[in-house]
Amino acid sequence: MIRFFNTLSGSLEEFRPLREGEVRLYTCGPTVYDYPHIGNYRAYLFEDLLKRFLIFYGYKVIHVMNLTDVDDKTIKGARRLGISLQEYTAKYIEAFFEDSQVLRLLPADIYPRATEHIPDMVRMVKGLLEKGFAYYKDGSVYFSIEKFPAYGRLAKINLEELKAGARVDSDEYEKESAHDFALWKKAKEGEPFWETELGPGRPGWHIECSAMSTRYLGPTIDIHCGGIDNIFPHHENEIAQSEAFYGQKFVNYWLHCHHLVVDGEKMSKSRGNFYTLRDLLERGIDPIDLRFFLLSTHYRKMLNFTFDNLEQARASRQRILDFVYELEHRTFAAGSDPDVRRLADRTSAEFRDSLADDLNISAGLAALFEFIREVNSRLARDQIKQEDAILVLQTVSDLDRVLAILPERKEEALPAEILEKIELRQKARKEKNFALADAIREELRQLGLILEDTKEGVRWKRIK
Repeated sequence: MIRFFNTLSGSLEEFRPLREGEVRLYTCGPTVYDYPHIGNYRAYLFEDLLKRFLIFYGYKVIHVMNLTDVDDKTIKGARRLGISLQEYTAKYIEAFFEDSQVLRLLPADIYPRATEHIPDMVRMVKGLLEKGFAYYKDGSVYFSIEKFPAYGRLAKINLEELKAGARVDSDEYEKESAHDFALWKKAKEGEPFWETELGPGRPGWHIECSAMSTRYLGPTIDIHCGGIDNIFPHHENEIAQSEAFYGQKFVNYWLHCHHLVVDGEKMSKSRGNFYTLRDLLERGIDPIDLRFFLLSTHYRKMLNFTFDNLEQARASRQRILDFVYELEHRTFAAGSDPDVRRLADRTSAEFRDSLADDLNISAGLAALFEFIREVNSRLARDQIKQEDAILVLQTVSDLDRVLAILPERKEEALPAEILEKIELRQKARKEKNFALADAIREELRQLGLILEDTKEGVRWKRIK
């Protein structure tokens, strides 16, 4: 059983997807007006951990991550440089994909761009006008939150608090009432706009995510993620406009990642503590050490970035790398010990159960390091045999499907006879001749070759 802390209910809930064996996941991607900072990547890595664990658990994950390529900040940036919006945002979209690859973020299935989904947004705004949830004012369209009684459920606020002066919106626009928000903004001189049935203008920030998420995942989504700063107003407004339009629940599970601070303070360029991934790479930081640091603290806890803390994470990851290196390069006597099998099985179960408990990565890593400690103790006494070493490496490799912190291996050419055995095993699996498939796998293990069956096909790694 998997449990997640649902921001909507404020409690841990058993995870039950809408469709058996499948998870529909929407994550708020970058607003592409600048290079993402490490706080952004803390959220993206939490989402990557979530996605990898769901796949590890056996789910098929359909993942949509939006790219906000039109908003006040992107427009201001393009105007400042005197270039088109598309030219301005293209640079930062490319940078985001480069950074994501460096940090080993699994790619989303779809990266919808706001500028490519204007018709979807217009359709929703028209529907909200027709249903009486929205109104025109001076060429713009606004959502009336007084028409949506459930407004405030996610952020645990009420309309009276808003009227009393609570924070309203980070998207910059004029409006009739301080607590209503823009769905469609009338065109302004010098800004990009679209000619639509709503009149010339551009979408508000919130309608972009509602239109793109439901376009690809349907009116009800399993999981929606983001940072805690997205809870209000962005996610609250997404709920209001989506549920008003479709007349059904928008998201079943809301998961939010806490802030990253630097030396205990909010990250700020004026304080000189603002870091992008590229800043850290220029300092010689290994991006996978940064990955390990960013995901090794529970996502609902504030994370304090310091170079000392990053060094501690680097040293912890190095313990894992040294452990793997020792097992791969040491020569072992033939044989196996059933106690090692029990130890490996226990570790795998503890890791899986820990992550199933609201992604308790701290407990999961504790199980891994205890496994390393016990195996190292046996190594010191020469109590690890060849099959034990293969099993231990297989276990660590399996857990790394979630962590993605081990070195990536360059493919080497396998001898033709080995490739033939792998192909024969694949054929046996397709024909459900599992006895033959297992026999071939065991034969290859004796030759120091570990096979791993994945959705992309068979992967292998070599061991002495």
